[in-house]
Amino acid sequence: MLYLRPYKKGDAEVILSWCGDEALFRKWTGDRYPSYPITADDMNHKYFDCNGDCAETDTFCPLTACDESGIAGHFIMKSVGGSHRILRISFVIVDDQKRGRGYGREMIRLALEFAFRIAGAERVTLGVFENNKPAYACYQSLGFRPVPTERPRECEVLGEMWNIIELAVNRSDYLPGGCVV
Repeated sequence: MLYLRPYKKGDAEVILSWCGDEALFRKWTGDRYPSYPITADDMNHKYFDCNGDCAETDTFCPLTACDESGIAGHFIMKSVGGSHRILRISFVIVDDQKRGRGYGREMIRLALEFAFRIAGAERVTLGVFENNKPAYACYQSLGFRPVPTERPRECEVLGEMWNIIELAVNRSDYLPGGCVV
């Protein structure tokens, strides 16, 4: 059974061990870190000393997903525009030994339950790289749908331009358990 808890500084070493190469690291972090690899101190500095690069206080919430064997996944949730009505999920990663077994889906389902039932959010958004097909399919299975944008967002990664697909799910379209109305 998977459960969420607040991120702890000691989680960084485990989470970073799942990033075996820079392409995977960039699918997780985009361009949010200027160099690769990073250390646990780099990650903890961004989270604890820089508030996840969020300007407003009380808007950044790093969470760790655990199962009976320990840490299984990680993501952050932050409010958009200083309001808790719209929450954004990012930095989603699952233990590489547990990928393809439903851990990512369950972790994001728990995140949506938290966002809608506890935090009172009306909408949850996220961005996924177009080349990350398994993550995109996972998010769609939980009710996330593409959000039309004026211009496609891109991020330069490893000398290439990677397209970002913006996704969102509204509370009114989401039912407990990950079903979509």
